Parts: sequence; C-alpha cells; structure tokens
Amino acid sequence: MTNNDILRNLRYTFDLNDDQMIKIFGQVGFDATRAMVSNWLKKEDEELHEEIVDIELATFLNGFIIAKRGKREGPQPVAESILTNNLILRKLKIALNLDSAQILQLIENTGFRLGKHELSAFFRKPGQRQYRQCKDQIIRKFLYGLKMKYRPAAPEEN
Repeated sequence: MTNNDILRNLRYTFDLNDDQMIKIFGQVGFDATRAMVSNWLKKEDEELHEEIVDIELATFLNGFIIAKRGKREGPQPVAESILTNNLILRKLKIALNLDSAQILQLIENTGFRLGKHELSAFFRKPGQRQYRQCKDQIIRKFLYGLKMKYRPAAPEEN
C-alpha cells in the first residue's frame, strides 16, 4: 500500500473533509494547504497527483492521535522520516485506543485470521528476535476492518 492509499482510506473511514484534515496536520504544527491535501488524495493516474512522503504521513498520524486522544504532557512526538507498516499500525492503535483483542477482531471481521502472537510481534522493537515486519496485506485488512466498523454500508432503501 502506498502512503496515499492509507491517507485516502483514513479520510473515507472517518469521513474527514479537507478542513478537518488540515486541522489534523495543524495539531502538530504542519501547515498543510487545501491544494496539498487535495493532491495527496488524488488517484495515481490523475493530473496533479502528488505522493505523500513518509514524514508527512507520520505527521498526519501524530496529529490524528492528538485529534482522537488529546495532546499529551511534555514534548510532542517527532514525525519519523521512515515510516513502516509496523509504525502505522502502532500509531492507529494509539489514536483509536485499541487493544490487541480489538485489533484482532477488526482483522477477523474481514475474513482473515491472525494470531495474538503474530500481532504482538508487529509491536516489538526491530532488533528483537520475535519481531516481524507487518506486510501490506495486514495493513489492508486492518484498514478494511476499520472501514467496516466506523463506516458501515448504508442500509438499502426500499
């Protein structure tokens, strides 16, 4: 998954408009313009599409944590210049105040089974023996599970 895919997914799942997205970036002191946000959200084949780099997505996720949980005391987190799927999963876990059982349930709701030990391996430090890299498929299933929970399909009108 690209960073742009992740940003588009989060925008849709949480029904964020441009102003809300700009405000989320602003939570951590990043001045995102409407044009920047619009270009990041465009599909790859559209004119003016712009790739959102790791540090910008990390900035958004840090702002998303603040928007959902509030600002913490002390120094604010610095956006990572290299963002991995493991960090994305961790930041979304923090922002949405999810525990492991809830994450497993979200993923299971998509028809994919993931073990508790497999999930905990994604949250370990990279140097640890049990650490595992989170693949795109897991992030994709997790985001789809979030979409199913926070933006369920509208009931069909008769």
